[in-house]
Amino acid sequence: MEHAEIEPILRDLFAAQRYAVLGTQGAQGVSLNLMAVAATDDLRSLILATERATPKYANLRNDPRVSLLVDNRANQSADTQTALALTVDGLAEEVSGPEREELAQLLLSRHPQLGAFVRSPTSALFRVRVERYELVRGLYDVRTVPMVP
Repeated sequence: MEHAEIEPILRDLFAAQRYAVLGTQGAQGVSLNLMAVAATDDLRSLILATERATPKYANLRNDPRVSLLVDNRANQSADTQTALALTVDGLAEEVSGPEREELAQLLLSRHPQLGAFVRSPTSALFRVRVERYELVRGLYDVRTVPMVP
């Protein structure tokens, strides 16, 4: 499957959903956190922020492999037929310098309420470089798209 085939679905989903569940791996096992996210225009990266003094930050620094889940479920029985669930696998890297400011603006354009948090010296900004998208629609429609560099 090609990226172009699911690009409109990805754009619509990222436009409608502002949060994702981030999965990281640490000494205590897998950790899941609800995160404010923003997708870059080319859909090759997701941007997120976290406090440095957290297990999540330590996990991201020690093992950059992450998964995120973005979905549009409504908590209704029809979700098994109509909901979209997108798994994003990628590598997280902390960004700094001019790139940090540019990506912070992208995140803040989606989440202006996080201004003080994102600009705090105790917060880190991460770019997740997407390696693979897996889109599930209903029970049986599964589409996997590897992202080629």
